[in-house]
Amino acid sequence: MQIQITYAYTLTKQTIKTHVPSLRFRSPKPKLNWLPRSTLSPLSSNLIFAILKSKIGFLDMSLEVDTKPSLLSSSDKLFTHSLTDAANTHHHHQRRRRCSSSSSSADSKPRDAPTLLNRTHSISHAAAETYLVTRLTFILLRYLGVGYRWITRLIALGCYALLLMPGFLQVAYYYFFSSQVRRSVVYGDQPRNRLDLFLPANSGEPKPVVIFVTGGAWIIGYKAWGSLLGQQLAERDIIVACIDYRNFPQGTIGDMVEDASQGISFVCNHLAEYGGDPNRIYLMGQSAGAHISACALLEQAIKESEPEKGESITWSVSQLKAYFGLSGGYNLLNLVDHFNNRGLYRSIFLSIMEGEQGLQRFSPEVQIQDKSIRDAVSRLPPITLFHGTSDYSIPSDASKTFVDALQRAGAQAKLVLYEGKTHTDLFLQDPLRGGKDELFDHLVSVIHAGDKEALDKDAKAPPRRRLVPEFLLKLARKISPF
Repeated sequence: MQIQITYAYTLTKQTIKTHVPSLRFRSPKPKLNWLPRSTLSPLSSNLIFAILKSKIGFLDMSLEVDTKPSLLSSSDKLFTHSLTDAANTHHHHQRRRRCSSSSSSADSKPRDAPTLLNRTHSISHAAAETYLVTRLTFILLRYLGVGYRWITRLIALGCYALLLMPGFLQVAYYYFFSSQVRRSVVYGDQPRNRLDLFLPANSGEPKPVVIFVTGGAWIIGYKAWGSLLGQQLAERDIIVACIDYRNFPQGTIGDMVEDASQGISFVCNHLAEYGGDPNRIYLMGQSAGAHISACALLEQAIKESEPEKGESITWSVSQLKAYFGLSGGYNLLNLVDHFNNRGLYRSIFLSIMEGEQGLQRFSPEVQIQDKSIRDAVSRLPPITLFHGTSDYSIPSDASKTFVDALQRAGAQAKLVLYEGKTHTDLFLQDPLRGGKDELFDHLVSVIHAGDKEALDKDAKAPPRRRLVPEFLLKLARKISPF
């Protein structure tokens, strides 16, 4: 099966060949033969798709990629050989599996353990796939116009993660081996429609539930990023559901909002099965997750305010007691240039946001100023936005202007600023530091408001354990690319 891609705009052949020298045109349609998609992992396929889309994603034609060595540069030949090796290894495994299946149906005797040759082929296949993914990643970065700024940020990110690794390893152990974590609960039909549940050890009375949408610049978001928050809130008898969603280029912002809304619906309708209290549900998002969850919340409120349209309603904003937005951006029109200067280039950002029109459509701050949806705004739950004043990834003004717009529109909204805190201080460094944490204590006090027994337990709770030494936290803060 060949990868067929149809695009909406046209470009001259010469320009295409400038971008992709290995492209081969044939009449009447330009065609390039590439590998069968089935030989590649989903990640590899997505990377290949992103490479094509990044440079020839505006063509109105069907394309097939031709990887004949005679047409490729020496570097492209190496890439092609890695693709071919991966494909050959894959087909070899398929033949072996077919032979094995036929043999086992004819012979009921148990088969021996895998031979050394089998293990060697498995390792070879894994190595080829790893090389392929790495190679594709760098090609994608090159085609996207990645220069010195991106490379330095990538190196800084690696060093940042390495410095915080003592804490990450402890959280990863909890995530993979704790009986209190239910990983990859399916909530929809799409590949990324999964969520993780972090359950309290005490399974007595129904517990409050926090639905959390993680950040990741709309590109690298993943449900496991909420593990630290999930673990620490679960220790205070709060259930946490971390929703995964499609990222770019697997999906655009509309897909992300759809996934988030579907995940929220699943939690609202199934939380009782896991000991959740349907009268105490809270929605929370961080960074890009704050933007996505705010869009999902407003979209749902608009649906409910327009019953005449007959749209399906599977959950209601009235089921949410409050919304918490952490370090989010809610007016994309004001942020597109800022992101461009930070390395999330305008062309990529517009692709994520479905073009110029998407910047307005998916800007909650802009949407709520439309007087025709005032009824929808009045349906929103109480909103609290948290932001650090030293956040350079998304300036704190993004939360301030959104709160001002909400208040003018008649919604209940307030802003909590943390002096000197960066984009990652509130979500990573402070929780890894242990002890007292203003943001965490604020969240718990709001969630447990009105529950005297829970508040008494919070007051007697021991200080949270430190996961990373202070000198590593300070050094990580200095080199953080966020």
